[in-house]
Amino acid sequence: MSGEEEVAVPIAEPVAAAAALGEPMDLLTALQLVLRKSLAHGGLTRGLHEGAKVIEKHAAQLCVVAEDCDQADYVKLVKALCADHNVKLMSIPSAKTLGEWAGLCKIDSEGKARKVVGCSCVVVKDFGEESEGLHVVQEHIKSH
Repeated sequence: MSGEEEVAVPIAEPVAAAAALGEPMDLLTALQLVLRKSLAHGGLTRGLHEGAKVIEKHAAQLCVVAEDCDQADYVKLVKALCADHNVKLMSIPSAKTLGEWAGLCKIDSEGKARKVVGCSCVVVKDFGEESEGLHVVQEHIKSH
C-alpha cells in the first residue's frame, strides 16, 4: 500500500456550474465541473466493474466514491485499488449527487435533474480540457 489518504468533500445544495466573477471557486463546484467535462470528453467511467478495469490498466487519474454506499466491502475495495495503483481518491457524502454529476439522470425542460440514479463510484481517466475547476481540484488533492 502506498498510504494514499482519502479526501472528504463536504456536501451542499446543488450549485451553479459557474462561480461568480472575482470569487474563488469552491471545491464542490470545481469537482462538479471536472466530472461534467470529463463525461463530455468520454473520460468518465461509472460503477465498480468499469472503474476497477480502468484503475487496473493504470489509466485512472482520479476516483470519486460516495460515502453513503450501503456496501462496506465495495468502498473498501475501491480504496484498496486506489492505494495499490497510486490513484487519487476523493469522497462525497451522497451517491445521488455523484450520480447526477456523472450524468445518470434525466434533465427536464427547466434544467432540473429528474430520475437521478445513485452512483457509488466514478473514475476519471481523461479530464478533457483545462479549466479553473480542474486547477482547484488538483490543488486540493496536492494539499491533502
